[in-house]
Amino acid sequence: MHLAISLNIAAAKGQAVLDFGEIKTFVRAAEAAGIDMVVISDSVEGLSCSPFEATTLLAALATVTDKIGFVASASTVAHQPYNLARRFASLDIISHGRSGWHATMVQGSREAANFSRPEGFSDADFRRRAEEYIGIVQGLWQGWDADALLFDKTGGRFHDPEKMDLLDHRGEFFSVRGPLNVARSPQDTPVLVLSGLSEPDLDIAARTADVILLESGSAERAKIRFDELKRRATAAGRDPDAVKVLTNISFAPDDGAAATADKLETQLRAKSCDGFNIRLPAQHSALDDFADRVLPELRQSGLVREGYRGTTLRAHLGLAGGGDR
Repeated sequence: MHLAISLNIAAAKGQAVLDFGEIKTFVRAAEAAGIDMVVISDSVEGLSCSPFEATTLLAALATVTDKIGFVASASTVAHQPYNLARRFASLDIISHGRSGWHATMVQGSREAANFSRPEGFSDADFRRRAEEYIGIVQGLWQGWDADALLFDKTGGRFHDPEKMDLLDHRGEFFSVRGPLNVARSPQDTPVLVLSGLSEPDLDIAARTADVILLESGSAERAKIRFDELKRRATAAGRDPDAVKVLTNISFAPDDGAAATADKLETQLRAKSCDGFNIRLPAQHSALDDFADRVLPELRQSGLVREGYRGTTLRAHLGLAGGGDR
């Protein structure tokens, strides 16, 4: 069972804004509990759900933790693909292979108005644009072979041109030459997390995503969605295990621990997901309740591993990539 925590910093009770020290303490506790990754939400629509821009926060948190993965939300409307690809490639180096990008296929209702598009995009345009955007970012991440950058000052060679893939993308919405001026990620590429999928988005996710976040629903519906996504990944030429499907679960600290553990176990054993993204407010009591009461029940059932598999986020998730797995 893969476990993520979706950290809604604005949901903490009793105070307007959490400072960095409190967030740092929270994620260190999540790391001590063996959580695979923390998903840091962010938005530029009006009042943000975080007092910090997510990738900036990720960089800071990476320096005060050792193993837990961090996935930052970043909009395809608010950033140019080259800058976003460069930012996450840099974050993956800073974190030693523990970073990921969370992109949503849902268009924010007011977001585009902050970026010179007051009318926004039609649903069809937004989908095509997002698909093109994701392809550019992943292409830029793969632009250098692992040993392409030589930094040979004596010989005057920055790189081996035979080991560089010039993207040279010219599409409907973007024109990007490449390559990035950042070395290849320690885990080959940062982890791509997609959410907000409608039916037309399933093929995009099956072709590109490493992790897919799905809303919870009936057991029957969850099983159908899971099987369909795995089938589409296979049809796209991918190993179906290369796409991890996590179900979003909201956890209330006063719920019965045994009942929560039973619910997660039932869904996992029914093979309707690969794990769960636990939505928690940034309160230590909520995390402590989950870590101290629910996780022991899951470990007793043999559903949650003890400790981390390796040092990279791909290793935690059992995904192919650089470094240990």
